[in-house]
Amino acid sequence: MPRSNSSNRLQRLERLTAQLKAEPFCIIKDLARQLGVSERTLARDLALLREQGLPVEADRGRGGGVRLDRRWGVGRLNLAYAEAVDLLIGIEVAQKMGSPIFLASLESVRRQLIASFSADKRERVEALKSRILVGVTASTYVQVSASPPPDLVIKALHQAFMDKERLDIRYQREDLEVSERQIEPHYLLLKYPVWYVIAFDHLRSEPRTFRCDRILSASLTGTRFRLRPLDEFTHIWNGEDLRV
Repeated sequence: MPRSNSSNRLQRLERLTAQLKAEPFCIIKDLARQLGVSERTLARDLALLREQGLPVEADRGRGGGVRLDRRWGVGRLNLAYAEAVDLLIGIEVAQKMGSPIFLASLESVRRQLIASFSADKRERVEALKSRILVGVTASTYVQVSASPPPDLVIKALHQAFMDKERLDIRYQREDLEVSERQIEPHYLLLKYPVWYVIAFDHLRSEPRTFRCDRILSASLTGTRFRLRPLDEFTHIWNGEDLRV
């Protein structure tokens, strides 16, 4: 019985913490009812959360409620390396597109992210950034026919691109013909809002471009490839002005 009570309380504390983070202000009576406990038990739970470092504030002037310190969480963001790289590359893409909205703040975030990396990781990030290209906006025809790629495809493509690993894909052409390919995803090209993979296609033994949303499935092969220079692929976009 004590073990069950302890488990129940841990689960309740997790729910309580999530609720406080999700809501700007919580009424004590409503919170106790949602958790299925008395207000006295809720008060003990809140006291325990304070002891554990969660900055719970009481606001008795508004019907007896609680909330987290509004300043809590600022500066506490903790990103994994892959997450930080994704965020940094997203910022770089926004800057390459020349969007004037929020760029001042994004530049500050970009500098802080770069400063958080070690020297060798900065080099890796710079190498990744150089492989992401931004071209002209996609035509209306292309935009209308585009759709988000499946999550599993995005995940496999993301890893293959970062690790320089060959990818087995099933690809559907515009005429709906489906073929199986093994590709090396050397570069990514954004023609907003559509992403393309600029790859070496082992089926055709030459560079090809694949629309990401036409990749039906993708799986990693475990075989790495050596990055080919960008000038081997320039004929693909026929002199289009790209931002690298």
